[in-house]
Amino acid sequence: MTFASDSPLSLTSSLLNRHAPLLHHGFSTRKGGVSTAPFDSLNLAPGRGDDPAAVAENYRRFCEVVGVDPRRTVLSLQVHEDTVRICTETDAGKGLFQKRDYTADALVTGTPDLPLVVFSADCGIILLYDPVHHAVGAVHAGWRGCAAGILGKTVRTMTEVFSSNPQDLLAAIGPCIGPCCFETDADVPDAMRAALGSDADPYIGWHAPKYHVDLAGLNRQWLLRAGLSPSHIDSCGLCTACRPDIFWSHRKMGEKRGAQVAMIALEKEGAS
Repeated sequence: MTFASDSPLSLTSSLLNRHAPLLHHGFSTRKGGVSTAPFDSLNLAPGRGDDPAAVAENYRRFCEVVGVDPRRTVLSLQVHEDTVRICTETDAGKGLFQKRDYTADALVTGTPDLPLVVFSADCGIILLYDPVHHAVGAVHAGWRGCAAGILGKTVRTMTEVFSSNPQDLLAAIGPCIGPCCFETDADVPDAMRAALGSDADPYIGWHAPKYHVDLAGLNRQWLLRAGLSPSHIDSCGLCTACRPDIFWSHRKMGEKRGAQVAMIALEKEGAS
């Protein structure tokens, strides 16, 4: 399984691509947009100081590539916690065209034509799809969310709300900071070991004077623990901090920057 790019604006997972056109998804890059420096060019994060008209045009372009309606997007409001929001038709447009009346680092839905969006500038972003019960999820899992078990909670929510069987679920782990660049003090490894026990150890290395943490690997471990099959997990493998030419990286750029997104949606009813 691999990630591929049919457009400079987006990467897609070959695992999820097998279910097109019933499923639409994409992981954005920072290329192909209209925003000017320091948001150049495909900034998809509203409210960071970029021109709102530029952000809206960037969404139009990215959504065109993904094959969804930007007017129906549902944006997360991330606070690095483990809240999972069950999105319905009433949430269409929240974040771009309506105020978000929630905070949530994970979104799930069984509603067709309702694109779910989570943001990243080094953090983990994961897309979930249940091909049996036709439900999707989008998860922001930075190290705090990862340690809080947000992926496991999202899988449980899909099981409870949509009757999903974890063994049926497919997951795509998008670009995030890699162990090459994710240098930390002991707080991050301690949090991961408290959450995952010895299962966290293979994803934590010591290279004096810092620990190096494999965030994608830890998020994958949560998916396995939640019951997903190893063959049902795709991982991008690209480090956002190593590739500031195509991704936004908080570590490399600081606060004055844009953000990339992961987006997923079920096909509009009657469209396929």
